[in-house]
Amino acid sequence: MAGMPKMKWRFFTMKKLLALVLALVMVLAATSAFADGLLKIGYVQVGHESDWRMANTQNYYDVFTEDAGFELELIDCDNDHALQLAKVREFVQKDFDYIVIDPIQTAGWDDVLKEVQEAGIPCIIADRSVDASSDLYTTAVGTNMTAEGETAGKWLEEYLAGKAAKILVIEGSTGSSAAIGRSEGFNNIAANHPEWEILASQDGDFTQNGGQAVMEDFIKRFPEFDVVVCHNDNEAYGAMDAMDAAGIKYGVDGKIIISFDATKEGLTRTLAGQILCNVECNPIQAVIVMNVIKDIQDGKEIPKFTLVPDEGFCAPGIESSLVTVMTDEVLAARKY
Repeated sequence: MAGMPKMKWRFFTMKKLLALVLALVMVLAATSAFADGLLKIGYVQVGHESDWRMANTQNYYDVFTEDAGFELELIDCDNDHALQLAKVREFVQKDFDYIVIDPIQTAGWDDVLKEVQEAGIPCIIADRSVDASSDLYTTAVGTNMTAEGETAGKWLEEYLAGKAAKILVIEGSTGSSAAIGRSEGFNNIAANHPEWEILASQDGDFTQNGGQAVMEDFIKRFPEFDVVVCHNDNEAYGAMDAMDAAGIKYGVDGKIIISFDATKEGLTRTLAGQILCNVECNPIQAVIVMNVIKDIQDGKEIPKFTLVPDEGFCAPGIESSLVTVMTDEVLAARKY
């Protein structure tokens, strides 16, 4: 090398430099291609108000991974409807491949759904529902909240067997499809029973603190009652806290508690005979949403709504033709 002419040395060095630059460009191009190969999924989540919601969020993180071909941006909107709208618009601006919406409330979605549609981005409504034309979104995935309410009502009908009952209802967040559907379903059955009296119905916001506050108020206003219907497990825990403080018995030897969600903790309390009936709302929905997205990618025809299956459970020692009687084996098999 020492005897190589100066011009040849420069030429040789330039060739090495160009080769290095070309190799670097190829690496960067490959990295970019890999990133572009991931489907960008934007998910506006309701919040973190309950055990159910936390399980649902974790399910999305478990399913929509890079190894599965996805880049997930999940936004916890902390029960702020305006924030949900703003974040969906951000997803549109960032040109996400898919937008998934779990709506805090049913109303107020028309304009933003039109914007998503005009951007050509497929939109999936998950878990809850919206008061908007189904033409404004691609598809929906979720449970039947009205059917859940009817299951609770039918179980109470079976359990009371014609007996009169004074009923208190701790509702979910006002304006949410879960609260609307469960109330509607339960009231459909209650309408057939003049011996049932719904004393009051009040928003507990799907939280344990909310359920406790509402139940404390109910105890002051209604010294005599037989049944407490709670729109989710966390509200039921709060209602129990309030009744414990007031020295009121509940469960198989006291007031009847009906709950929704059937989380593992909720079913633990059902197995213990504290909650007499617990109607499931299955939070394990991400795989179904993922499969819908894959079908869209493959150009397959998809249904306008995909139902997430669920069931009901009751405490041991209660005979029921409608729901599953809790056992240790049933509880051990629960994923959430």
